[in-house]
Amino acid sequence: MSEGASFFNEMFVGDRVREPYAGIEGWARDMPAEFRSLKQSEAEALFRRIGITFAVYGEGGDPDRLIPFDMFPRVFAADEWRKLERGIKQRARALNAFLGDVYGRGEIIKAGRIPAELVYRNEAFERAVMGIRPARGVYSHIVGIDLVRTGRDEFFVLEDNCRTPSGVSYMLENREIMMRMFPQLFQENRIAPVESYPALLKQTLASVAPQKCDGEPTVAILTPGHFNSAYYEHSFLADIMGVELVEGPDLFVEGDYCWMRTTEGPKRVDVIYRRIDDAFIDPLCFRPDSMLGVPGLMNVYRSGGVTIASAPGAGVADDKAIYTYVPDMIRFYLGEEPVLKNVPTWQCAKPDDLKYVLDNLADLVVKEVHGSGGYGMLVGPRSTKEQIAAFADKLREAPHAYIAQPTLSLSTVPTFVEEGIAPRHVDLRPYCLVGERIELVPGGLTRVALTEGSLVVNSSQGGGVKDTWVMAE
Repeated sequence: MSEGASFFNEMFVGDRVREPYAGIEGWARDMPAEFRSLKQSEAEALFRRIGITFAVYGEGGDPDRLIPFDMFPRVFAADEWRKLERGIKQRARALNAFLGDVYGRGEIIKAGRIPAELVYRNEAFERAVMGIRPARGVYSHIVGIDLVRTGRDEFFVLEDNCRTPSGVSYMLENREIMMRMFPQLFQENRIAPVESYPALLKQTLASVAPQKCDGEPTVAILTPGHFNSAYYEHSFLADIMGVELVEGPDLFVEGDYCWMRTTEGPKRVDVIYRRIDDAFIDPLCFRPDSMLGVPGLMNVYRSGGVTIASAPGAGVADDKAIYTYVPDMIRFYLGEEPVLKNVPTWQCAKPDDLKYVLDNLADLVVKEVHGSGGYGMLVGPRSTKEQIAAFADKLREAPHAYIAQPTLSLSTVPTFVEEGIAPRHVDLRPYCLVGERIELVPGGLTRVALTEGSLVVNSSQGGGVKDTWVMAE
C-alpha cells in the first residue's frame, strides 16, 4: 500500500501510517476481497436506486452513467482542515469584493493591479450587471474552490468556481452511503458531519433575500430541466431543502416581482438559486432565443425585487486568466497575505509567457481559459509528440484563450482497485457558502483519477469520487 517518494501519499510516510488514517488502516488491510467486491456492488446499486447518475454531452452509450465510487475514504486531520478553512473563506471574501468592485467603481483596475482588458473584454463579464448591488453585496453565494495537495503542508488552489459549482450532492450521498455500509467505522472514529450543508445552503439563500421581501423568503431552484447533466443534483437539493424546483416556464414577471405558478395560484419568489448559465437567464437581456429563462427577470433583479444566486456576471471572477490575480485581490481588498497559494501560471496572451510555454509544452499542463470538465486541455508529460505539435498550433492561433501551469506532483490516496489497494491521484472541491455569514462544512468532494498515473480527475474523463473525512477535534 505504500509507494515511492515521487508523490506525497496522504496515508503513509514510508511504511508508517499517518495519524489521520490510523483508524481505518486495519479496516482496509483486513477486508477480504470477496467482501470488498460485495460492498462495491452494494454501493453501485444504492447509487443507481437513488438515481445519482450523470450524462456526458455528445456521447452515446448509457445516458444515465454512474460516477465510480471508491469506498476508501480520504481523511484530513483537524489542524489540516483549519488551515484550508481559513484559506477558502479568505478567498471567497476576496472574490466577492472583486465582483463588487468591477461591477462598481473598478478601484483595483484604476490601481493598475489587474489589466482592464482582462476584465471588461472577458466573455464572462456582463455589462447588464454594471451598477447593480445585490443584497448584502454578495455576488457569488456558493464558491467551489478546487484544491490539490503536493506535500504535508503544501496545498494549492487549482481554480475557483463562482457561478454554479456542481458536485455537492455527491459529497452528501458519498457520506450517506458510507455510513449505511460501514456504520462501525463511524462509531470508532470521530468524523465531523457534513449533513448540515442543505440547511446552511437554505439559510444562506434566505439571508440574501432582497429588501422588498416582507416576511419569510420564498426560495426556488431554477433548472434547465431533466436533460441537464446535473439535473439529479438540482432535484436532490430542492427536495432536501424543501424548496421548489422550477423551470423557466414555471416563472413569470409581473410588476416589480417574479412569480411562480402553483396549483393555488401565483406565489412570489424572492430568491432564485439558478443552475442555468448567464446567457439563458432572461431572453430580453441576454440570448433572445433562450427558452430556459424568464423574460423580464433582469429588470426585477435590477430593481431589487428578486435575488439571483449566484449573480449574473459572477463568472468573471473564476475565469482562468483572472485566477492568476486572486492573491493580489486578497492583498488589495483584505490587506492580508494569501493563506493558500496559487499554482504558478503562464498567461499565453503575454508574448514572453507564450514563448516559454511553446518551448516547454512537453512539461506543462495547458488549459482553455473558459474550459471545464477536463476538456480542451493538454497534459504535456502524458501526450505524444503529434498531440503536442497540434496543440502548439492552437496556441499560436489563439494564445489569449489559454493558460499553462507546471505539472504538479498531486498527492495520492489509497484506492480500492481490481488488484487490491493502490495509490491514485486526487483533488478536493469544498463548497463555501456566502450570505449574511460565510459557512463551510468540514468536508467536500474528493475526485480521484482511477486510471493509474492519470492526473485528470473529472468524472467526464473517467474519474471517480470518495467520501472526504475531517477528523473532529
